[in-house]
Amino acid sequence: MITKRHRTIIAAAAVLILSTAGAARAGTPPRPEYPRPEMVRTEWLNLNGEWDFALDLSASGQERGLPEGAGFDRKITVPFAPESSLSGIGFKDFIRSAWYKRTFTIPAAWQGKRILLHFEACDHTASVWINGRQAGGHSGGYTPFTLDITGYLRPGENMVVVEAFDDTRSGLQPIGKQSDRFASYGCSYTRTTGLWQTVWLEPVAATHILKYTVAPDVDNAEARIAVTLSQSPAEGRIRLRVTRQGRTEFEAVKKAAPIVTFVAGLKNPALWGIGRPNLYDIEIAYEKGAAVEDKVAGYFGLRKFEVRGRRFYLNNAPLFLRTVLDQGFYPDGIYTAPSDEALKRDIELSMSFGFDGARLHQRVFERRFLYWADRLGYLVWGEFADWGLELGKPEAALVLDREWSEAVERDINHPSLIGWCPLNERWGENYPGLIANLFALTKRLDPARPAIDASGGYHEAPPDVYDAHNYDQNAASLKKAFDGLLESPPVVYVNGNVKRHTAYAGQPYFVSEYGGIWWNPGQTDGKAWGYGDRPKTIEEYKERYKQLTEVLLANPAVAGFCYTQLYDIEQEVNGLMTYDRKPKADPAYFRKINQQAAAIEKLP
Repeated sequence: MITKRHRTIIAAAAVLILSTAGAARAGTPPRPEYPRPEMVRTEWLNLNGEWDFALDLSASGQERGLPEGAGFDRKITVPFAPESSLSGIGFKDFIRSAWYKRTFTIPAAWQGKRILLHFEACDHTASVWINGRQAGGHSGGYTPFTLDITGYLRPGENMVVVEAFDDTRSGLQPIGKQSDRFASYGCSYTRTTGLWQTVWLEPVAATHILKYTVAPDVDNAEARIAVTLSQSPAEGRIRLRVTRQGRTEFEAVKKAAPIVTFVAGLKNPALWGIGRPNLYDIEIAYEKGAAVEDKVAGYFGLRKFEVRGRRFYLNNAPLFLRTVLDQGFYPDGIYTAPSDEALKRDIELSMSFGFDGARLHQRVFERRFLYWADRLGYLVWGEFADWGLELGKPEAALVLDREWSEAVERDINHPSLIGWCPLNERWGENYPGLIANLFALTKRLDPARPAIDASGGYHEAPPDVYDAHNYDQNAASLKKAFDGLLESPPVVYVNGNVKRHTAYAGQPYFVSEYGGIWWNPGQTDGKAWGYGDRPKTIEEYKERYKQLTEVLLANPAVAGFCYTQLYDIEQEVNGLMTYDRKPKADPAYFRKINQQAAAIEKLP
């Protein structure tokens, strides 16, 4: 739950939103909520809202003086991509380069602090200028980056300019489900270019808390918390306090060092679980003498997710994964949810259909989505937007390794996140060893969570979880495809050439895509599509869902399912809801089916 102390910190942070230059003209900025909820500081400035904007289809903006602030002829609403209607632009063609400009003023109270400029996401390669001087950049469209801009600032008004370079057809850029053609088609949708998450400023001490990581230990009722400072401190101490519902569970002080580790014993352990989002609040302070140099507030969940033999276990209890495919698209914001409430609402709607979690498919979702998953007790698989990368090229493999590593490191503390999957449906000729090496990298970054090497693709590493995609619309033949798992030795259904897969070794078997029933009774053109023949009536649609799902629930060798998908996206109309999140049938009907006991859960 969100404690009174945590609400006070967030409210205090929100007060400063309106301090930016130009805020009075724009009112409260869009997406005003704190963008990094797992590590909150009270002082920050939200730079969302109206920016000057220029399309640069020939990528000649630097030569034309845009870094110095010249040549901007439009306005855009950040953090919405220029392809979206919420941005005020709505330009749907390819955008090779886009430019942004705005001014801001640093509050007087921040004098003497280091000033950090945060970008939550910019697709794909960002270059940043402060007052006409290049201050840095970042390559990668799905993960945040931070620049220390202290040395570039001047008294009074300052100017930030951002160029976003985006080449979706280069083969060296992860694009996920963004269309590589002019228009959307198949399961590829409207593109996202440039700034699509919050831009914000934050003051910090020269030595400040850079990050912390939490390793929960359910069996010993404790959590190992490692605090990393931005630089080696000459003196000082780190204070850690863990509370739950306002009651102190653990408090300790240690001498400051680049990395300080605590083992927090929890007196009255409360486990985080599905629909039971028990969370612990943490407060970390770097103190020097009588002064508090830096303080952050965060949270963690005490939970354990693992594989044992053919089954998943959550907090030492067998668990059948009841999940749905969520691709994180919105009609008006594309990649960007129109509001924080919309992120939360998607999870609540999914749970109303009887799903316990989701595959966050072919992209890295906003941190705020994971925050709400943590707060609601909702399981998610962390995935990546690997489509668009030509993985036969070694340089594409380097891009993937770097950007995937940033995604794993960003989200490693979230209790809702139960597993990783960097690749989807990779059946082609990849650079030799790429899939196995990427799986090994994932396990080095996070050995605590299970990982799939390539969902529905070739299992070239022995993955922790074996999976397959099957969109058969006939329950009898779908059942037959997975009945082989019950034989000795198992006959395993896989996608693609059987010889390309590493041998099945008795891991949990996850049917990670199925269904996709085409149901769009109001369709009047031939553009929309789904899987299989369209049902003729709503009753036939519901009955097909029931039969397909119960086939998987009834097989004692199937450890979980993921239905495609939660809602329609543009021309793909196989969702349980329309694109604007209206259920196509009563969610209670699907909930009753999904929440039936699975055969594997009944095993001794």
